[in-house]
Amino acid sequence: MATSFNIPPNERDVGARRFEQIIGNSPALEALLEKVNRVAPTQSTVLIEGETGTGKELIARAIHKLSPRYGRPFIKLNCAAIPLDLLESELFGHEKGAFTGAIAQKIGRFELADTGTLFLDEVGDIPASLQPKLLRVLQEQEFERLGSGRTHQVNVRLIAATNRDLAELVVQKQFRSDLYYRLNVFPVAMPPLRDRPEDIPALVTHFVEVFSRRMGKPIDEIPEETMAAFKLYPWPGNIRELQNLVERAVILANDRLLPNPLPVSSPVQVPTVGAPRTLRDSERTLILQTLDEVGWLIGGRNGAAAKLGLKRTTLIHRMKKLGIERPLPHVDRRELGTESGTHLPQQPPIGPA
Repeated sequence: MATSFNIPPNERDVGARRFEQIIGNSPALEALLEKVNRVAPTQSTVLIEGETGTGKELIARAIHKLSPRYGRPFIKLNCAAIPLDLLESELFGHEKGAFTGAIAQKIGRFELADTGTLFLDEVGDIPASLQPKLLRVLQEQEFERLGSGRTHQVNVRLIAATNRDLAELVVQKQFRSDLYYRLNVFPVAMPPLRDRPEDIPALVTHFVEVFSRRMGKPIDEIPEETMAAFKLYPWPGNIRELQNLVERAVILANDRLLPNPLPVSSPVQVPTVGAPRTLRDSERTLILQTLDEVGWLIGGRNGAAAKLGLKRTTLIHRMKKLGIERPLPHVDRRELGTESGTHLPQQPPIGPA
């Protein structure tokens, strides 16, 4: 039995008229959108927290569109994508000759966002030297361009996003506590896709529509086994990973049927007797299999975290939550001079930083 591609509109995109491209009707998503509705009409700073690929920018745009600033500029900046020595100029601008290579005046993102909204993604990556300047502009709505003593006044609403634990960074002295409290006026937690499995069919359908139209390749049906595999997979890369795999499936599709694009080695490709029964079981199985494939190397280019599309710290956190530990190597007790198991060597490290 196959799933018809033509899903009724009320099941396809709840709230599409108000929340463009935010797909689903799960309780986790509904709770998130309720928070968006409450904070959007205010001028308050919003901190969007969540894993990579959960759609933080979409939520930031929704807040802007539902606010009195709609129609004014929505300016975004990924703080992790800008070299540290250029980030201050990107934020606040510079005057001609302010530093080597500054051949012309540059307007920063805060000026560009005046009367509108500035979305700072990966705000946890802002270096300590810039954090006092960001705090000042949030509190006073004023700043100076690099190389200028003139103070500029702006009227900007800030929405920040991060996939890092800012509270933990404060404890580690890597992030200013006063800046954290100023950003954390209204926190919004993005649910990972594994916590909203009810939304997967609608998301798959949406992305199939997008890519089949873009490629001129009609898809009429999503087979039941393909959708079942999507529902069981733990999606460590969240919606972004789902989007990329649906694109792959559309490319591979024959006879207007969507194939299962998950790797053959995936433990949740097709549900069978003895297969993982819950998302937790599926996630644990996937992580264990990936760790085995890379020799229990967590960090680095060839480590399990990179293969799963996760940060090293995120993977370690999930391993602890799921009770995953590296098995001890086989040890001949006779070589240790004891029949007791109390003197086994300590567990070896599980990967480089």
